[in-house]
Amino acid sequence: VQLQASGGGLVQAGGSLRLSCTASGRMFSNNGMGWFRQAPGKEREFVATINWNGGSTDVADSVKGRFTISRDNAKNTLYLQMNSLKPEDTAVYYCGASRYAYGSSQAGRYTRWGQGTQVTVSS
Repeated sequence: VQLQASGGGLVQAGGSLRLSCTASGRMFSNNGMGWFRQAPGKEREFVATINWNGGSTDVADSVKGRFTISRDNAKNTLYLQMNSLKPEDTAVYYCGASRYAYGSSQAGRYTRWGQGTQVTVSS
């Protein structure tokens, strides 16, 4: 699986963005997927994860109620809908493919990563 993330940009606080992660390869629908982010000077942190068929999701407490993860296996695409954005959401966002069918909040369980897309939220 190869991953290509897109949809980042500059947005004012309170605004919305939708990130997409398009996968190539036939294994996409078998893999749990996730979004992580990394701000300057900080470690990569978990944002959201989804299992292979979209039936189970989990999001970090810091984004709960604001971010939603979803997937369309027919389109080989993972999404992250981000609403009510805050300046502290500013980071490079990475999509990842888990080695398992279920999702995970642990970066070590991901074997493939997209190149990252920058999200900047101005105050």
